[in-house]
Amino acid sequence: MDVVVPWVDENILEPSVYKFLDTPYLERGSMTRDALAVWFITSGGGAIMYFVFATLSYLLIYDKSQEQDKRFLKHQKLKEIGVALSSIPIMGVISLPFFVGEVWGYSRLYHNVDDWGVPFLLFSIVSFLLFTDCLIYWIHRGLHYRWFYSYLHKPHHWWKVPTPYASHAFHPIDGFLQSFPYHVYVYLFPLHKWTFIALFIAVNFWTISIHDGDYRVPPLLTKIVNGAAHHTVHHLEFNYNYGQFFTLWDIIGGSYRKPEGEIIKKKKTEKRA
Repeated sequence: MDVVVPWVDENILEPSVYKFLDTPYLERGSMTRDALAVWFITSGGGAIMYFVFATLSYLLIYDKSQEQDKRFLKHQKLKEIGVALSSIPIMGVISLPFFVGEVWGYSRLYHNVDDWGVPFLLFSIVSFLLFTDCLIYWIHRGLHYRWFYSYLHKPHHWWKVPTPYASHAFHPIDGFLQSFPYHVYVYLFPLHKWTFIALFIAVNFWTISIHDGDYRVPPLLTKIVNGAAHHTVHHLEFNYNYGQFFTLWDIIGGSYRKPEGEIIKKKKTEKRA
């Protein structure tokens, strides 16, 4: 994040915000000023990225015939967008300590690839995906316990037949908890800064993709990759397929359910707690 904050500070916030404010708390190099820049990036940039790419996914990929399903809510897309855009800025606030800590050098992010070498860089990408997938599985599964579900996770399950706009339609604390492993990783393990930014963006794309209704996955990867079909089963069946990227922990935890035509297309509506 520290590779992005200075540019945003100088080219966007300085001419549009800071020059009108005279306060020592916003002096260049202060933690408050960096925190404001981080929030602007994660909230403003996050909202724009969500809306643009969810819209492209909806227009170009999403099977709009699913909107004829009896479980598809009236004005659902607008409701999904409303929940997402109201939650993203709050998630940005909750995540500030982690991002600001990265900017101020408290994480294990590093700048030069040569510091650890290309083989380690490639290894760190794999370990990032495996580490975060494990933690997200257990966090997501925990959010399905009755108390946590009722207060935090239920808004994401309003959408039995989700569209790409449902990808970020979370309660803000729910959304933060499921992003928590990404922050934890860089405080525990070395990771190249630009690689972290690329992975963070890719994770958001992936989140959109598992809500896009495109169930095409190469046959050899069907039982390995947790794609849109698996996640649709999760929205319909509730207690299955908690994983983010892979099915490994669902298989280990006994919560894996293979996507099948009768599961994806069935019309029976089940009442959930």
